[in-house]
Amino acid sequence: MIRSNPGGLSQLAVIALLGSTLGACVTSRMENVRQEATGIAEGEGVVIMAKSYHLGNETEANFISCIGDSIGRGSSGLRVIPNREFVDALFPWFEPRTAPAETKGLPALMARPGVAETIREKGVRYIIWLDGDTDKVAGGGSMSCAAGPGGGGCFGFAWWQKDANYDATVWDLTGLEDAGTVSADVSGTSFLPAIVIPIPLIARTQAKACKGLADQLKLFIVSDESV
Repeated sequence: MIRSNPGGLSQLAVIALLGSTLGACVTSRMENVRQEATGIAEGEGVVIMAKSYHLGNETEANFISCIGDSIGRGSSGLRVIPNREFVDALFPWFEPRTAPAETKGLPALMARPGVAETIREKGVRYIIWLDGDTDKVAGGGSMSCAAGPGGGGCFGFAWWQKDANYDATVWDLTGLEDAGTVSADVSGTSFLPAIVIPIPLIARTQAKACKGLADQLKLFIVSDESV
């Protein structure tokens, strides 16, 4: 039963108005841990790789694409070598089952016939290994929709929270070393109030994590600060 308050608004209308007033809520934290000095010269570029398959949970392909597009965009954009082009050129050494898990395996890999030459030809200075995912961690509320001869509609209020947690480990193929890690931790709460028509207020956690992580990676790589 829908009750009216003294002001004349139904309880559901109050809830819908509250949800619209609140809007989606997003909080973010970006961090980096530098182990070695970095920098990039003209003609050098980066390749984005998924590291999560080592844990049996491959980083979302659309997030990898988003990071690559964001890093390469704008006047300060970096040259990004397509992932599949890089993997195919170095087959089978960067396939999921054979890719090195740590930088200590790089010297042996670079010593294999054709590997170092191919990396130089492609202009790959850094490999950026992405690890993480976006998960729904909480939610609540209720929503019901119905249709009848006089029309239809939805009534209720729902909410959910998603956390986007990603780490980007930067390998320098010139020094064969781990240059450091950049991390993004973004949490967002979305709302869906409805009185006849649902009004989605979506927190774009993954998109914000992508932009924040890409911006930090560009700053991290072009920096020439000493450790």
